[in-house]
Order: sequence, then C-alpha cells, then structure tokens
Amino acid sequence: MRLGIIGLPQSGKTTLFNALTRGTQPTGAAAGRIEVHTAVVDVPDPRVDRLSAMFQPKKTIYAKVTYADIAGLDGSAGKTGISGVLLNQLTQMDGFIHVVRCFESERVPHPAGSIDPLRDILTMDTELILNDLIAVERKQERLVEEKKKGGGREKAVIEREITLFDRFHEALSAEIPLRDLEISFEEEKLLTGYGFLSRKPNLIVLNLSEGQEAPVIEYSHRHSQIVALQGELEMEIAQLPPEEAEVFLKEYGIAEPSLSRMIRLSYDLLGLQSFFTVGPDEVRAWTVRRGATAPEAAGEIHTDLQKGFIRAEVVTYDDLVALGGLSEARGKGKLRLEGKDYVVQDGDVITIRFNI
Repeated sequence: MRLGIIGLPQSGKTTLFNALTRGTQPTGAAAGRIEVHTAVVDVPDPRVDRLSAMFQPKKTIYAKVTYADIAGLDGSAGKTGISGVLLNQLTQMDGFIHVVRCFESERVPHPAGSIDPLRDILTMDTELILNDLIAVERKQERLVEEKKKGGGREKAVIEREITLFDRFHEALSAEIPLRDLEISFEEEKLLTGYGFLSRKPNLIVLNLSEGQEAPVIEYSHRHSQIVALQGELEMEIAQLPPEEAEVFLKEYGIAEPSLSRMIRLSYDLLGLQSFFTVGPDEVRAWTVRRGATAPEAAGEIHTDLQKGFIRAEVVTYDDLVALGGLSEARGKGKLRLEGKDYVVQDGDVITIRFNI
C-alpha cells in the first residue's frame, strides 16, 4: 500500500509525514518546489504480536505501508495540468492523505491570506479534477481518430471506451471527482493503466494546533473520509521513546498514535484487510483486498502458490488464539479446508497447499 501525503503549501504535510514515520524531515519546503520523501512503515497489529508469542518464530514480519510526502501541488496547475514529474509520483499512489491547514500562525502565514479549510479542500479537488479532465479529453480525441481509421481493435470495445470516457467527461466538467462514480467490473478492465487522480480514495486530515477544536466540514464524496489531529503535537510524541510517548498520549487525551489511526482508516478506504501465515520459521501479516479469493491471497505470498493452488487450510485468528495452536484447532474441527472459491476474511490464518 502506497499513500501519498498531499496538500497546499504550509498545510503541515511534512509534519504529518514525520508523525506517521517517526521521521525528522525538515518542515516548511518552499512553495512550488517538487520534493518527495518516502518511508516504509510496519503496520501496527497486535494480532501479529500475539501470534509471534504463540509460535516463537525465527522471524516476525508485519505488513508494510509506504508513505510519500509529495510537495509541489499549490492549486495553480489550471488548464495546463500537473507537471510530468509530479504527476508520475501522484499516479503511483493507491490513495491520498490530504492535509488541510486549520491552525493559525503568525510565524507561518497561510499563502491564501486566511484559514479556510473547506476552501483549501475544494482547491485541491479542483486541481486533481482539472488534471483528470485534460487526460480524459486527450483520450476522447484518440478514440475518435481510432474509430474513424478502423482496422485495429474491435468496434464494440472502442464504443464501450467512448461511452465510459464521455461519462467521465460529463462528471469532471461538473466538478465531480471520479471516485463518486460507480465503475463496473468490465469498465475497470478498460481503465487498466490509467491513474486518474480524482478516482483515488481520499483521507482528509484536518491539521489542528494543540487544543484546537476541529471545525465542522460538510464533504459528502464517496471513498473519502475526514479525520482531525494535532499534527505538530503528534510529530513531537512520535519522536519520543515509546515509554515517554505513552505518557504524553494519556496526558493529552489521545486514544492512539496517528500512525495506527491513519493506517486503519486507510485500510478501510482502500478496501483492504490482513491475513496471516504462521509457523516456526516465520509469522507474517499480508495485505489483500476485501473480497479476494484464496488463490489471490496465495498470489500475495508467491505467484507459484497461486499457479499451483490446490486448497487452503484456514482457521480464524480468534479460534486459533482461543485454542492455543494449529493442532488444537484441527482437533476441534476449527481448521477448515477451503477451495478456489473461498473468500478470505480479515484475520484468517492460512496455510496454502499447492503443486507446481
């Protein structure tokens, strides 16, 4: 999972990046400069800790999330679109964490001259929508030419694409992000290779000063969610030793660190879940989309396992922990044999049987 941290200048993107990654990147990059900082972070999961304590493996491996602090968006791309280097970074992301400034600061004035979270949210939305609109119009031109010339792909396929991109154009022209649209399975196939920015799930983070109340924002788009946190305070806590951090979290009434909360919300927005493999050599968490079948989960482990998939031995995390081990789960009938049509559930502990 790759999540891009975006936002207007002076919104606190790098502050949040440091809070999520326990990093020490300097904050306050110059406006308009394209800078990208990345960090790979373990996904906190107490279930992995519990399984590791049970099996005492040689290695314990958590699922990973990559955060990218992407500077360069400032709301000024307009009709020219987003520059190639920056666009390449943005299209690689599975979703965005959009940092929106809510705090006042005489030391760091807002580039627009005032604090207005909703205005800033809509400014960024417009930036992404305009970029997608340019890409859609270019695609429409190519489809018209392809239809005229003929002799290439099937006409029915071209017509389906024309219908789809006409629908995209209509929505984007009305300033509706593409994540609001219902996309069928067949249409998804046509979109392979397209990284439309306004289609990506969007977690909006209201960046507050210490003790500030979160403003009420009306924002009803699909695949979007709003969360508030005290960015600078969270960054300072993240950089403390774990014991001290725990004390500060309690003192400031923060239920959980931003890292845990952001990852959980991101999993929900992207429709992801975790399953586990266990044994004396390794206990490991894997990430898979919700609705994935057992062979797809096998493919996350290794492509050979998916190709040669025979069956999966499955037990729920809760049953395994309650019974104390795989042998006990098998003896109580809780370890099931599942075939190719089995839909993986969050927390499944899976052993893949395969033959190549």
